[in-house]
Amino acid sequence: MYGLNRYVCDVLEEMRTSVKTLNFAMIPSLIEEVQTMANRMEMALEDMKDLKGLKDEIVDKKEELETLKDEIKKIEKKKKKKKQTGKN
Repeated sequence: MYGLNRYVCDVLEEMRTSVKTLNFAMIPSLIEEVQTMANRMEMALEDMKDLKGLKDEIVDKKEELETLKDEIKKIEKKKKKKKQTGKN
């Protein structure tokens, strides 16, 4: 039963069957298949963790951007006010 969309549990069940029937010829390839699947799962978990971190960072940077925009507006108002009082 080989296919692209196998689950780890299916491969482990095939390993159990091989052990029960004392057919150890397939065990090395099944071990490699499980290892590959586990590696992919670990990478996917890391990717999801990275995405969450990036999302949090984006939120923080947007807040920082809004704060900087507010500061710029305040400085521009002060400049404008100073300019107007200097002309009078």
